[in-house]
Amino acid sequence: MTSRTGFFVLAAVLLLVALICVGEGVQLIATGKPLGIGMGLCAFVIPVIGIWFLRQTVRFGRDSERLARELEAEGSLPVDELERTAGGRIDRNSADAVFARRKAEAEAAPGDWRAFFRLAVAYADAGDTPRARKTMQHAIRLHRTTGTTRTTGTTGTTIDNPARSSA
Repeated sequence: MTSRTGFFVLAAVLLLVALICVGEGVQLIATGKPLGIGMGLCAFVIPVIGIWFLRQTVRFGRDSERLARELEAEGSLPVDELERTAGGRIDRNSADAVFARRKAEAEAAPGDWRAFFRLAVAYADAGDTPRARKTMQHAIRLHRTTGTTRTTGTTGTTIDNPARSSA
């Protein structure tokens, strides 16, 4: 199952659970008892939070795909230059070397969303998903403010080395 298919399956399950929560909330409120009313109102809040997270995830995916398509149209989409082990895993030294280069590019052009997009890919390749997501969000914000023009300036973004996993 691809990640996109898995996402849509989980999104459908979330929406189904949200409908069930709302139905249960209506039944609890209909009891007329203060505790039932309170629990029923909570049953309305939980789906709202879940749907908000789903919306944010969809928006992030759509925005990062839009940036990738734009980079591909420019011919500057990062290519996979990582060395692999015999088993197909990414070689850690190769990922570190690419990361160091991408980090230097982002530090040299702090207002360029393209550099931060490539840095996010390097974080992901190094296995640091939280920083990859945060850096991609930064690239999306830069793209929104600067569009396709390259600018320089301070952004206040700290570029950290990728976290090492113990696996």
